[in-house]
Amino acid sequence: MLDIAEELNRWAEEGRSFAVASVVAVGGSAPRGPGAALAVDAEGTAIGSVSGGCVEAAVYDLCVQALKDGETVRERFGYSDEDAFAVGLTCGGVIEVLVTPMGAGTAVRKVCEAALSAAARGETAALARVAQGPDGLLGRALLVRPDGSFEGSLGGLPDLDRAAAGEARALLDAGRTGTVALSERGSRCDPADLSLFVESSVPPPRMIVFGAVDVAAALVRTGKFLGYHVTVCDARPVFATRTRFPEADDLVVDWPHRYLQRTATDARTVLCVLTHDAKFDVPLLTEALRLPVAFVGAMGSRRTHEDRNRRLREVGVTERELARLRSPIGLDLGARTPEETALSIAAEIVAARRGGTGVPLTGSGTPIHHDANADMDVERDDEAEGRGARTAGRPAAA
Repeated sequence: MLDIAEELNRWAEEGRSFAVASVVAVGGSAPRGPGAALAVDAEGTAIGSVSGGCVEAAVYDLCVQALKDGETVRERFGYSDEDAFAVGLTCGGVIEVLVTPMGAGTAVRKVCEAALSAAARGETAALARVAQGPDGLLGRALLVRPDGSFEGSLGGLPDLDRAAAGEARALLDAGRTGTVALSERGSRCDPADLSLFVESSVPPPRMIVFGAVDVAAALVRTGKFLGYHVTVCDARPVFATRTRFPEADDLVVDWPHRYLQRTATDARTVLCVLTHDAKFDVPLLTEALRLPVAFVGAMGSRRTHEDRNRRLREVGVTERELARLRSPIGLDLGARTPEETALSIAAEIVAARRGGTGVPLTGSGTPIHHDANADMDVERDDEAEGRGARTAGRPAAA
């Protein structure tokens, strides 16, 4: 539910009662991933989405019912071969949805309000909820902070709360949303009694663009569209100006390698080197290729690439470090304009992040959603193929 935190936090501040349906597991070609949410208030107003349209009407009904009876439920949706008009995902995927009522004054509401408030302020926090397990625990929640402290309870069992907080903190440290299996006693060694769904709220990942060139302006816009906090760095003050880069979050006038040494990066950070000038590139890439960042790419011709690699080897960059460099940066789209080039760079970043191949989907036979199965914790049986996955006859949304 943290993907719609700003709107839900406003509802909470207004004292509205509402129910939230969150995707907690996916399989196959599911349209949205774990953490996607749809919320409905007591007046019938809806925000968010769990499927992009396929099962929205059915999930809306579940939220309305949860508001009436106060019960937390978990439901599964998939494509039905027997009845193409039944509730299901026509894309052939499977999603599991946790529907939780948020009545005023409930323990779950208090914890979720705190999580929504933190996420809306851009703070780092994790919301852990029991997504599968005994009826008395289903939907129970913990808010976990970066220091490991937490509020809320999963059912009055201290060992379970401590273990859940530890697992949630590990996912939070990696900036990930995912599922953890635990026993009611909080052990991962005993048979798992429950499934814990953890949503991480972290600041946007960083994209640092080195080189205030024309492609950089287009890449700033594309990076913002993808949800990055975008910084432009160039040693030349005449080029690194707010007039040229009005949409950049930060503008830095400094030598690129010197700025990279002093700024914060993490495992989600993307570094795009567009200067294609050896006096900037070599010291910068020497630093960049030794950082645990998500992506390091550099612009330049094939000749520039070979010359740059030679220079990097001469200053001690290893073959293993060089193997991390994506150069020339971007996928082969036949790009000509700065906007097209920015699109090709962004496409490579997404492919690297999601495990995509970069080849056309037409005729390729490759999976459409490469990372979906990593979050799937339901059985791969006939239901996962769609033959028995929730065929109740409610009309699906368009």
